[in-house]
Amino acid sequence: MWICWAIRGDDMNRFKTSTLFKTAIVLYLFIIIFPFFWVTVTSFRPEAEIWGSGALQLKGAAFTTENYKLLFKTPILNSLKNSLIISTITTVYVTFIASLCAYAIARLDFKFKKLLTVIVLATSMFPQMIVIGPIYRAFVQLGWTNSYYISLPYSNITLPVAIFILITHFSQIPKEMEESATMDGSSKINTFFKIVLPLAAPGIFTAAIIIFIGAWNEFLLSLTLNTNEVWRTATVNISFLRGQFEIFWGQVTAATVVVTIPTLIIVILFQKQIVSGITSGALKE
Repeated sequence: MWICWAIRGDDMNRFKTSTLFKTAIVLYLFIIIFPFFWVTVTSFRPEAEIWGSGALQLKGAAFTTENYKLLFKTPILNSLKNSLIISTITTVYVTFIASLCAYAIARLDFKFKKLLTVIVLATSMFPQMIVIGPIYRAFVQLGWTNSYYISLPYSNITLPVAIFILITHFSQIPKEMEESATMDGSSKINTFFKIVLPLAAPGIFTAAIIIFIGAWNEFLLSLTLNTNEVWRTATVNISFLRGQFEIFWGQVTAATVVVTIPTLIIVILFQKQIVSGITSGALKE
């Protein structure tokens, strides 16, 4: 009899633990999703109803697309084009450089390799306010402000993370495959591009997506270096949706939705590849 009660007690404990865990997950998802949900709802409400006593009431609220109509009369499309071009350029060259750096760290033996890895990761922790001054001064002297050259300093925030992801993937590739290719007369460069890169494709794809999202969401560098309205990125353009004495919150929320959609689509379409790319490099076989 007492055994039956013990089994029932274990089942009850498991049920309570499972229920508590599921409740915590639901609460966490609510905290994550609710801000985007409310921004989306607000983007369809008239400017007059965003504030006031009825701002938090959805029942009986008026909805309109006026905020989006007004938004697309601003240079938002040009800003989206700039963000797309800059993010694409950044993704291509940072992915290539990160692949070379990560392969060198993972495969080559040289002094202070661990120290170099630590330094690379440490650079991603520097506040942008520390480096923005020297970068701005260099860009002014070179005449590179208000241009797509802004993609160059974007490597400061994207390259360290990409290298960190790719090091684990290159480390997992069996050395025997490279040694076999070398014995067959293949050069190091040929082996890298024709054997190593294809095998590390999941990690490279993951790094490329993270680089693109990081470049797309960047704000401070673009605000500082591309001050001309023609060269503004989408994230910066949102901060200029204001008048002399007011902020157009309806247009701001609409622009937030529009700017978020591309990265949201990327994450939804490639979530399996992103997760597998990150986790596969974290496991040892």
